[in-house]
Amino acid sequence: MLLVVGRIGKPHGIRGEVTVEVRTDEPEARFVPGSVLRTEPGTRPVPAGEAADAGVPFRVPEQLKIESARWHQGRMLVVFADVFDRNVAEALRGTLLWVDSSEIDDPEDPDEFHDHQLVGLTLVDPAGEVLGEVTRIDHSPASDLLVVRRPDGATGLVPFVSAIVTEVDLAAGRIVADPPPGLFDL
Repeated sequence: MLLVVGRIGKPHGIRGEVTVEVRTDEPEARFVPGSVLRTEPGTRPVPAGEAADAGVPFRVPEQLKIESARWHQGRMLVVFADVFDRNVAEALRGTLLWVDSSEIDDPEDPDEFHDHQLVGLTLVDPAGEVLGEVTRIDHSPASDLLVVRRPDGATGLVPFVSAIVTEVDLAAGRIVADPPPGLFDL
């Protein structure tokens, strides 16, 4: 499964450095020199004249290798191999950066999970009754929310907090939750 770790923003300076909108909890592990990130599927060609060599269309490569990364005024700035000037950097704008979930180590904390580990798990109550299937994780300021497709097709939101989610069993493919009455009536 491919996981988005960032999105390339505008160029920074004239030597190919770009801003990156970080979409990972571990930027220090994802944006290190030598790392190779995959780019969004279906890359778009840039019209001739906008690339470094006029008249040669630029195509976003399938992978980008990080030469350097640093924080500057709260923004991640990255230099990719073979991106030598502002024109090529501009051509990368909007490109999503991905990693394969198989390349990511599991968290050391047993109570911490990556989103991709939770998506697809069955949500059950303490008695084992199926409440639904986790379709995605929404990250809100108060807490993470499990977005659940209910058996009737409706969508429910379950705060991913220990007071409600009592157990996560990845091996069994289930999450045990004890939602307060009326949670799914909202």
